[in-house]
Amino acid sequence: MKILGIDPGYGIIGWSLISSSLKIIDYGTIETSPDLPIEKRLCKIYEDITAIIEDFHPDHMALERLFFKKNTTTAIDVAKAIGVMTMTAGRFGIELFEYTPTQIKFSITGYGQATKKQIQLLIKKIFNIKDIPEPDDAADALAIALCHCLSSSLKKSRGRTSG
Repeated sequence: MKILGIDPGYGIIGWSLISSSLKIIDYGTIETSPDLPIEKRLCKIYEDITAIIEDFHPDHMALERLFFKKNTTTAIDVAKAIGVMTMTAGRFGIELFEYTPTQIKFSITGYGQATKKQIQLLIKKIFNIKDIPEPDDAADALAIALCHCLSSSLKKSRGRTSG
């Protein structure tokens, strides 16, 4: 099984593709220019997510669930981008799963309040890679995909099939 992990945004979107055997297939970022209107940025996100799906044929897409404290303007645009990603998963028949930041941290470290640095160090160790992936958005996408992989394994062992 291949899992596409997405760290949502609209300026920089982290993405990763891992196998259920915890091997990194690829990762990177999608970047949109702040000079473009939001509709053009959303089109670029759609085109790039589509290209990733067509290149790698993932079975599942895992997204970090939107969480914001103060900037509602940013949250609205991120929500629009998540809508594009959700629609794209549906268009390709890919099962979609969402995880909160606390769920992601807990699944990887066993502690829901883990720091970004703790997550990154464990990503490096679990995937047996030399350096922490950069930028942070790509490392976050690996954490999201890993969270799903670990959650899927747990659900299968309990006899559940979806999240």
